[in-house]
Amino acid sequence: MRRWRGALVAALLLQSAPAPAETPVETPPPPLTNSRYDEDYRYLLDPAAGSGAFWERFKAIPLTPGGTVSLSTGLEARLRGEAVRNSGWGQDEPRSDAYGLWRLLPYADLRVGPALRVFGQLIMADTAGKLGPEGAPDVDRADLLQGFADLSVPLGSAQGTLRAGRQMLAYGSERLISLRYGANVPRAFDAVTGIVQSGPWRVDGFLGRPVRAAPDLFDDRRDGGRSAWGLYATRGAGAGWGTGLDAYYIGYGNRAASFEGGQGREERHTLGTRLFGKADGWDWNWEAMLQTGRIDGDTIAAWSVASDTGHRWESVPLRPRLGLKANIASGDRDPGDGRLGTFNPLFPRAKYFGELTPVGPLNLMNLHPSVDLALSDEFSLSASAIAYWRTSLGDGVYDLSGTLLRDGAGSRSRYIGTQGELVLSYAAGRTVEGLLSYSLFRPGSFLQDTGPAKTIHFVGVEAVFKF
Repeated sequence: MRRWRGALVAALLLQSAPAPAETPVETPPPPLTNSRYDEDYRYLLDPAAGSGAFWERFKAIPLTPGGTVSLSTGLEARLRGEAVRNSGWGQDEPRSDAYGLWRLLPYADLRVGPALRVFGQLIMADTAGKLGPEGAPDVDRADLLQGFADLSVPLGSAQGTLRAGRQMLAYGSERLISLRYGANVPRAFDAVTGIVQSGPWRVDGFLGRPVRAAPDLFDDRRDGGRSAWGLYATRGAGAGWGTGLDAYYIGYGNRAASFEGGQGREERHTLGTRLFGKADGWDWNWEAMLQTGRIDGDTIAAWSVASDTGHRWESVPLRPRLGLKANIASGDRDPGDGRLGTFNPLFPRAKYFGELTPVGPLNLMNLHPSVDLALSDEFSLSASAIAYWRTSLGDGVYDLSGTLLRDGAGSRSRYIGTQGELVLSYAAGRTVEGLLSYSLFRPGSFLQDTGPAKTIHFVGVEAVFKF
């Protein structure tokens, strides 16, 4: 009896004793993105989930008891200086310029339960001391960059989201649909997007028009002359797959298209696929695109293949990565044959081939070897060289927006020129980034045959604060 009485007392004492304190598990924050709307900070509604970082007080602010309605806010501030000599190989005016660029991108993200979400982001961007003309990617003094609503519903084992409003769109490597983030004014669309997420697969369908950025206050309007629609499916490289896979269709309309081989109303359809992944120090990103359609009664038959392959040695000092990009985009062989062969990159990313990008991926072949070095935890250095050729001798050279720079009739040479670039990058934690770059573009025989052919020199310096 005494034995049972002692066991009962011991059990009561153990029950009443305080449990050992559990060490709170710190939840890693979502990675910072350029579009910002993919960041979900609702884990911070749990007071034990934070790390004490200064920016956490601006995220997941509960507006109702229990945090059913919450608000996250954030900001990007970017200062950039650029200097260019012999712009347009000495053809553009002014030939040399040095100027500053700045932008502010504040945002607010309101979430109401698991189903409803409203996201808004403003842009304030301008130049300082720029002599040349201020283009749409440079100045937008105050406007709505993004403003949309999401409605999310379960679809069996999948999750569906309907998004409507002004939004930035980016898919894959951003070769065709991009944020244009490197420019001072990113690109947005007035669009409707449907998203279905099921396991490792995500499928997006979208329909919209690009927003035409204008310099004055709240005067941005959708571009009534251009439109885009498509279906984009992607599967990540995890979950037992060494390689990720994208497959997509993108439609494009332009009421006033212009290429050396054809002008007029353009309707173009792109089918593409991309393979990407990492394994054993190797990384790869390969993409193939086929385009069909019509322009002013002529047929369109164009294509492009792009690749980026590299290897990083993690155990070697400076952790070097050697990489090689090889790209080819078709051009038009004969302007009078009733068929346009010039590839159209639609809405490509800014700084497509580097900090300096005087030519675009139309009628172009290039080889782009590079080496990247990790100088420390904060600093990295990259060096690259790029050689450019024309794909078709019957077509000219275009810039990134698709504007014809030099027509193809003045030369039978393929060689456009060679570019070299050095970039020193800095990143401190999540919030501060910096960059210093020097680039030059030495014209080749095609440019020498068709107009001014001075070497372009370009310097860029940038500082970014983001939370």
